[in-house]
Amino acid sequence: MASTESEQAFWDQRFSGGSYVYGDQANDFLREQAANLPLGTALCLAEGQGRNGVHLASLGHQVTVQDLSAVGLKAAEALAQQRGVTLQTQCGDLRDFQAEANSMDLVVAIWMHLQPELRAQVHREAIKALKPGGHLLIEAYTPRQLRHQSGGPPQLELLIEPEALKREMAGLELVILREQERLIQEGPCHQGMSAVVQALGRKPNTT
Repeated sequence: MASTESEQAFWDQRFSGGSYVYGDQANDFLREQAANLPLGTALCLAEGQGRNGVHLASLGHQVTVQDLSAVGLKAAEALAQQRGVTLQTQCGDLRDFQAEANSMDLVVAIWMHLQPELRAQVHREAIKALKPGGHLLIEAYTPRQLRHQSGGPPQLELLIEPEALKREMAGLELVILREQERLIQEGPCHQGMSAVVQALGRKPNTT
């Protein structure tokens, strides 16, 4: 998709059917890791319909969810209300993302499909946003996902190799960096065996 307008129209249409197309439960990797992370301020990038942000809010985090689609964020607000939690929404293009330094305890990017140059830029901003001791949590599809029919973008350039992700997380202590094939069951759009990379990085404490 060549423009912000076409991307926004794509996601608005995907999220406009009245259902949670990636399910209404948090991503498995996020749920597994968040149980062990300290509570604080959290930012979920490219969050869509809000399932991950709502889960973090239910744990006690102060959550902001960002997405290009206002339709998706409206669904996120509805899910938060249904679960009895609150979150802040931020509608905007990640091309314009400029993080406030040292403002977040946790930044999450689950299935954030971006062109390589923009993806690296957003990862840099995410790292800048972290407070010392804060965490960046990512799950993304690798190029091996093209062998599957279980979800994710069909364009190779929107997928990431673990080594590239490791480079883009430079400056963080890598707690987890692993590639695996795993069964994903996240609503109608993510179903089946999938080739993924999972990462959790921690920003070193200042001395």
